[in-house]
Order: sequence, then C-alpha cells, then structure tokens
Amino acid sequence: MKILIIGGTGRISTPVTRLLIDRGDDVTLLNRGRRGSPFTGRVREIRGDRHDEAAFERALSEAGTFDAVIDMIGYRPEEVATSVRALAGRCGQYVFCSTVDVYQRPSAHYPYREGEPLHSLSDYGRNKVLCERVLERAHADGAFALTILRPAHTYDDTGIIHHAMGRGTAMLDRLRRGKPVIVHGDGQSLWVAAHSEDVALGFLGALGNTRAYGRGYHLAGEEWVAWDAYYRIVADALGAPPPELVHIPTELLVRLAPRGAAVCAANFQFPNIFDSTAARTELGYRYTIALRRGFARVVAWLDAHGAIADADSEPAYDAILSAWREASQALVDRVTPLDA
Repeated sequence: MKILIIGGTGRISTPVTRLLIDRGDDVTLLNRGRRGSPFTGRVREIRGDRHDEAAFERALSEAGTFDAVIDMIGYRPEEVATSVRALAGRCGQYVFCSTVDVYQRPSAHYPYREGEPLHSLSDYGRNKVLCERVLERAHADGAFALTILRPAHTYDDTGIIHHAMGRGTAMLDRLRRGKPVIVHGDGQSLWVAAHSEDVALGFLGALGNTRAYGRGYHLAGEEWVAWDAYYRIVADALGAPPPELVHIPTELLVRLAPRGAAVCAANFQFPNIFDSTAARTELGYRYTIALRRGFARVVAWLDAHGAIADADSEPAYDAILSAWREASQALVDRVTPLDA
C-alpha cells in the first residue's frame, strides 16, 4: 500500500511506521522534521508545519495520492479541515488517531463501548470530538473512507509513567527511597495503559480494512488496575519496597497542585474501562505487553539515560504531604467522633 503518515516519529507512530516498512509498504512521512527520524533513507520525508495552514495544505496537495493517510497529530478541527480540503478524492482511507478522552465522564455504565456519548471534560478531548465531526462529515460527503482509532493512555520505553502529580520522574525516585507518594482520592478508581507496540498493531489492522470504514475502535489496555495497585506495580518495576500511599481528595489535590494534578479531575478520578472487543475481532489488535513488563522496560531506559529526577528537587511535594497530615490530625483532634 501507498501510505502517508502525518507525523510518523511520535510515541505511537514510530512503531506504526516501523511495522509498515517491515511489511513492505510505500511510506511517506509529513512532519516538521524537528525530531530525529530513525527512518531516513527508508521512507519518503516531506516537511510541513500544521500551524502554517496554507503551507501545510500545499504540502499535502503536492504529496501525491495515497491508498491511506494516517493522521497522528490532528488536535484541532481547523487542522483536520485543512487535511480534508487537500486530500478529498486523493486518498482511499483516512485513519484518524483520536482518544478515549472524547467520552463523557463519569459514564452511566462500564465498560465504555464505541458509540457512548461524547462529552469530554478536557480541552484536549473536546477538540478531538470536533475533529471527529469534521472528518465524519467528509466521510459522509464521499471525500474518503474514515476510520477513527481511540487509544487510551499509551506509553513507550522512553519514560512517561503517569501519577497523581503529573508526569515527572521524581516520583520514581521517591518510590525507590521509600518516601511516601500521593494518590488522588481513595486510590480505587481504575486505570489502563498500553504499550505503543501493541497499539500500533491496531493501526496496522485498520489499513485497507473495509470492515473498518465508517467505524471507530478502542485501542486500550486490558488490565483494569486500581491506582493503589498501579503504584505497587511501578514500585515492583523499580525494585523498590512496597510504597507508602497517602490518599488526598482529588478536589483538594487539584487546588494544591493545579498544574500537575489537573488531569486527576478530568480523568484519573473516574474509571477508565474500555471494551476493545471490536478492535480485537476486526483489526487483530492484541494486548501483549503487561504493565509489569512494560514498566520494567521504561525503568531500564530511564536508568540507562540517567533520567530519573531526584525526589528532593520537588520540595513542594513534601510540603503538601506535611500540610495534609497536619490538617488531618487537627480535624481528628477537633471533632468528637460521631459514634462516641
């Protein structure tokens, strides 16, 4: 197949590109060229910046025709509208990388299945909803056949392990040193993650697959893990002792750390349980890299690159823990137990 990937060197698109090359497809990458590409000489590379709409549309128009286009970096409706104008009638299939963050939270029932109400709490998710609608109109108008793929949290070997205070690696040093770690809420909401090598298989299975035309699919992890258990898995991957977990209500935590903990309010506090049956049945998607093995790979990469930050570099973390404990004890000391 002749395939254009808008992006091609990101967390998911890198293994997608590698699989396509290994399969013998004719691959073109269109991106800004700011990341070093491991595929130079093996693919055709075109430069284009999506923030410069006119130049980007011109680059797409001049790129030729394709059996399929994979859009990995469409984040705003005006961006994908540019792609529609340039590619209508010039590609057979448009595969759009969306996100499970498009869905209403909390859900009325679980697991989420394709077709659930789209009502995101985050700007990121709301913009992805608008992108999907632009592309669905193009599909209905016959511009191309559309397939929407919705990954949940996807990681690779290079270092992102989410936690209640964001994405920084100092939390990993805390675990190794046996220091307490903050968990949002009661630690029992459910979370999923999938390695990018598994998610890439779903993209591969969608290409040229007529069953996938006009459809959307979940490409999510299949270990539904409570956050308390998640931290224990991370500690085990680090070779750390069982973690000391300190639970802080999500609403309060977001006020104490509005940047790092914001994702807890929009996402982490709700169950993340997504049914990937359709992707398994129709796209050949498989979840093969368990969290313990995947996180061990992340830790190995971080250690090899000296990329785990010192826990002492984040004094505000310990300040929040200290203030929470003092306030909790003051409440206990002040209030007579209701059943006394």
